[in-house]
Amino acid sequence: MKAMFIERIGKLEENPLILREVDIPKPTENEVLIKVSYCGVCHTEIDEIEGRRMPKIPVIPGHEVVGYVVEKGNKVKNLKIGDRVGVAWIKHACGKCRYCKSGEENLCNDFIATGADADGGYAEYMVVESEFAYKIPENLKDETTAPILCAGAVGFRAYKLSEIKDGETVALFGFGASNHIVYRYIRYLNPSSKIVVFVKKLGDNATKLAEELGADYIFETFSEISITYDKAIDTTPVGEVIPYALKYLNKGGHIVVNAIRKETPINAFDYTLIWEERSVKSVANVTRDDVINALKLASVIPIIPKVTIFPLEDANKALLSIKQGKIQGAAVLKIS
Repeated sequence: MKAMFIERIGKLEENPLILREVDIPKPTENEVLIKVSYCGVCHTEIDEIEGRRMPKIPVIPGHEVVGYVVEKGNKVKNLKIGDRVGVAWIKHACGKCRYCKSGEENLCNDFIATGADADGGYAEYMVVESEFAYKIPENLKDETTAPILCAGAVGFRAYKLSEIKDGETVALFGFGASNHIVYRYIRYLNPSSKIVVFVKKLGDNATKLAEELGADYIFETFSEISITYDKAIDTTPVGEVIPYALKYLNKGGHIVVNAIRKETPINAFDYTLIWEERSVKSVANVTRDDVINALKLASVIPIIPKVTIFPLEDANKALLSIKQGKIQGAAVLKIS
């Protein structure tokens, strides 16, 4: 099969992913073999390739996987041959620790991340434990479901942690794959809320998408503004966004940081920015319930993410386009 590999840490500008021809993996007794149709491209892969979140080397990246079950182990009961399934960032958790038992398997010390700790979906085939594969609602298309499996799932977790109440004003920092899906959650679940979108530069692709979706306010990040907000979700790779976001956060508000790593440091800031019960929370990974809820919401609302499709061989180009801010919404690889 064809697969793209991370074989070294390097800059995206150096086209670090290598296309290889390798054997099709064999499923164990609890696994299924999936023929991959599409795989979403995530900013986390940039962090892996550039060494901020170290992957195992070599590894096949990709954790927004849509495909079809073509083979299964003899102990698999929940899936059958031909089922259309998705695979997300969570590829394994132990199921026995205090985190797993309390519904926080995303914090399990034995958490295995798809496409980082184990091979993922930048390939024609992949294997996964059947309990970590999700049936996809019939009304969702393969190519637009892929971003729901990470951008949508981790976005749902960020939404949940932000504790948005209907009628509150919500700020979204960054408006790429995840936050343009979170925007739809808020519009559906909190119809009376106002949404403020912060973009890197007014007039960029994120601005155009926010305008298209009908954001109430759009501002350039780090500009002086005259409004405040109650909750915020930050998906940017920029550490300096956090003290800036705190500056306009109302008393008792939360900022939820939905980023696996920051590319730049969080500057020191005065305690008064978090006084009056303001808080900063981080999102770590996702649970299976997050993925299931994201798929359900995408089906019901419905959510059709904005996607740009690339062939598998152009994975380097897709990732670089994300890094350079050239993608509106999400990037997706067409595998087969």
